Amino acid sequence: MLDIDEFRKKLDKKSRLIGIDPGKKRIGIAISDEDKKVATPYSTIVKKNYSDFLMEIKKIIAENDIKGIIIGNPVNMDGSASASSQSAKDLAKNLSNDVTKNITMWDERLSSEGAFNLSSNLDINVSKKVRKLDQNAAQFLLQGALDYISKKNT
Repeated sequence: MLDIDEFRKKLDKKSRLIGIDPGKKRIGIAISDEDKKVATPYSTIVKKNYSDFLMEIKKIIAENDIKGIIIGNPVNMDGSASASSQSAKDLAKNLSNDVTKNITMWDERLSSEGAFNLSSNLDINVSKKVRKLDQNAAQFLLQGALDYISKKNT
């Protein structure tokens, strides 16, 4: 697993990234454009077991020519590690062994809340907002990382 600056240096000029918002039961997935400017919600994976999840992630990575993975790190508001933070780190370590070494973590504080609030500005009913919450949270955290990477590259 790399820190965000090491991760950024390993990226090709044109390469797509995947953002993962890990949850206990549902995992949100977002992907970026090849210029790494815009994150788009992609899907939500219902977690059954790691091997099924791994198969789905590998398929998404292959189909979209993904070159790096950004995993949301659910830290507490004071910046300390949360109970879910260790689970996210374990996922990052497992994916770095099973998929690619080009993985980093990104602070995802308020990503779910931010995604829900953004969708509140749209004419979307609550059940659809909740159904799409995980992939929208992944998009929210991936966009934050893309903005950081873009700013560092200028």
